Amino acid sequence: MTANVAVETTPEVPLWNDPAQDLGTRVSALIEAMTLQEKIAQLYGVWVGASDEGGEVAPHQHDMEEAVDLDALLPAGLGQLTRPFGTAPVDPALGALSLLRTQARITAGNRFGIPALAHEECLAGFATWGATAYPVPLSWGATFDPGLIRRMAAAIGRDMRSVGVHQGLAPVLDVVRDARWGRVEETIGEDPYLVGSIGTAYVQGLQSAGVVATLKHFAGYSASRAGRNLAPVGMGPRERADIVLPPFEMALTEGAAGSVMHAYTDTDGLPSAADEDLLTGLLRERWGFDGTVVADYFGIAFLNILHGVAGDWSEAAGTALRAGVDVELPTVKTFGAPLVEAVTAGRVPESLIDRALRRVLAQKARLGLLDADWSPVPAALDGVALDAPDALRGTVDLDSSANRELARAVAEEAVVLLANDGTLPLTAPRRIALVGPNADEPAAVLGCYSFPQHVGVHHPDTPPGIDLPTLHDAVRREFPEAEITVVRGTGVDDGDVCGIAEAVRAAGEADVVIAALGDRAGLFGRGTSGEGCDVESLALPGVQQHLLDALLDSGTPVVTVLLAGRPYALGRAADEAAAIVQSFFPGAEGTTAIAGVLSGRTDPCGRLPVSVPRGTGTQPATYLGARLAQASDVSNVDPTAAFAFGHGLSYTSFHWQELTVETSEADTGGEFSLAFTVRNTGQRHGTEVVQLYLHDPVASVVQPVQRLIGYARVPLAPAESRRLRVTVPADLASFTGRDGRRIVEPGVLQLRLAASSTDTRLTATVRLTGPERHVDHTRRMHASFDQESPTDA
Repeated sequence: MTANVAVETTPEVPLWNDPAQDLGTRVSALIEAMTLQEKIAQLYGVWVGASDEGGEVAPHQHDMEEAVDLDALLPAGLGQLTRPFGTAPVDPALGALSLLRTQARITAGNRFGIPALAHEECLAGFATWGATAYPVPLSWGATFDPGLIRRMAAAIGRDMRSVGVHQGLAPVLDVVRDARWGRVEETIGEDPYLVGSIGTAYVQGLQSAGVVATLKHFAGYSASRAGRNLAPVGMGPRERADIVLPPFEMALTEGAAGSVMHAYTDTDGLPSAADEDLLTGLLRERWGFDGTVVADYFGIAFLNILHGVAGDWSEAAGTALRAGVDVELPTVKTFGAPLVEAVTAGRVPESLIDRALRRVLAQKARLGLLDADWSPVPAALDGVALDAPDALRGTVDLDSSANRELARAVAEEAVVLLANDGTLPLTAPRRIALVGPNADEPAAVLGCYSFPQHVGVHHPDTPPGIDLPTLHDAVRREFPEAEITVVRGTGVDDGDVCGIAEAVRAAGEADVVIAALGDRAGLFGRGTSGEGCDVESLALPGVQQHLLDALLDSGTPVVTVLLAGRPYALGRAADEAAAIVQSFFPGAEGTTAIAGVLSGRTDPCGRLPVSVPRGTGTQPATYLGARLAQASDVSNVDPTAAFAFGHGLSYTSFHWQELTVETSEADTGGEFSLAFTVRNTGQRHGTEVVQLYLHDPVASVVQPVQRLIGYARVPLAPAESRRLRVTVPADLASFTGRDGRRIVEPGVLQLRLAASSTDTRLTATVRLTGPERHVDHTRRMHASFDQESPTDA
């Protein structure tokens, strides 16, 4: 048996199988031919291989998972297959073969031959055994480089598509509102423009490979009270409109994302899965979205068991359908027999089934799954013999050298140098004390949605499937002549102080200390960062601060290296450490990237996508605060960050000069233009990240003191300069007015060209004139940065 066997076709092809026909015609013909049970079968998935034994990878999995009789379901068809690769360790080639056989069984089992759509997680790479672990999204944000993230996402998508996967459950477009939330590592940052621009690039890359991107979590999941996972949200409509929704608008308008996942949370008493104004009124009627809305895992059933807005499974199903949810994931619970019975009894109109089905079938048609010549054989198995599975093992490479190079590029651009007294870069150190719980820990670079941390931890006898060099490995390679002493000191969160004395002794005998601190990713309390791993304070986990303070007291320069999923307050180290290097779970090539920054082999060019707090208990706090959110003399709590959003140092220096405001006045539908020069005044090549902030001194509703509206990376050799010309549409000054509509209103504005949210280098004062103007999701969302060719001094 080979994978290139010809597919038999009948002389007469049904309308729905003919790609030459109009998509709407194909879908309508198929819906008309289907029974109620066949229709509903396309609206749910099945999680093959998941059970109520072992660790959870989804909330309430053990409560919700039940055995599914696939043979009983297949005659009606099947909408989705949940995580065929990401549920248990499986060799990629054998996983592809298993999926092929399952798809053949599904298509043979239903009278229309419709295959299932297979989905997987891909938050930090394809979440399957043996696939490259890329940096987590918080590191994507630190790059301020949409082009690089687009390339990374395209590589992830190609790997997924090559083994038969059609949909990826990423990106997360939640804006960080409280850094105590465990899922901060999964987000791109605390600024909606940064989240939107980087997230849109990810969508474009993933979908360029033929994999449907799924935006999540729609909407407001990250704004939960006290930073607790799956907790109520109390934000008002303006916070939702101006902070939470813009990344989704951008990813849909510019990225054309094919799917949206509803959030678990309820906002002001209304669960997202039951919010018709959100999922239908806003998403479809105002924004024009025509893709599928999928449930977050078990989210429809939660309308009954967690939110209490549905009395039973059928009422939960009907409520979600009315709101606009099309697909139940991860497995059939409410959209099966309970929904069939509800429709038959007249409690749920069949028109709602048809509405959701039309979207599902249109998506399958776009993916080619309804075409007469569709084959279950994925590209990775095309042309190979399939009758000897053992010979297939190891033939599909999801961790190629090209992938690793791309992972390294993202990790390098994401390393943020927070502080440096001149100790870095290290110049031929003779003795290095490498201290801390993450000094020699392979998993220290991985986020909670990496396969080894998400699933692999439940299979301890299975190797991780990819090479994960530790920081010790990377530092040893980077400084081959140095004597390196490694001391754990303490665990990430075990509270053990027994090793601190040994760590201090090692520090006293060294020329420099590298303190490797931070997090351990996990789920539902099994880690210090990750889904369900929320914290009460932003102190370093365990007794790591105690270890760090003891190292500072040793008298040896301490370079603090953080491998973490969220920002932490560092106590006195924020001022006393010789240097601080921040890396947010940088993936399989992350330690190599960090070592390169330590040695100076690479110049640090990452910028903070989230503020680093000075105090451990000042959350929720964000640089986007209004005036009343700033430090004042009427409160003894100072929320001022130790290191602000957008901050990051380099090994060279830059001078910004020669600001020219070419258009300083425009009407509310116009644009401003300005130009300025950035010069590298140091001795090394470096990349400056130019950030453009808007300050609106007087507005009809309270505004943040400033907010990011654009950015550009500017690479420069020593003594080189570039002239940048910036065009700023008036639309970027828009906000939600008193009546709930987005407006651009006349008045004076400041355009701040800055190296961070607290480091303004040049300021242009401009004026909007004319009448107040209403805008919508079709507004211009970007400033343009045109960079002239570099010139020498």
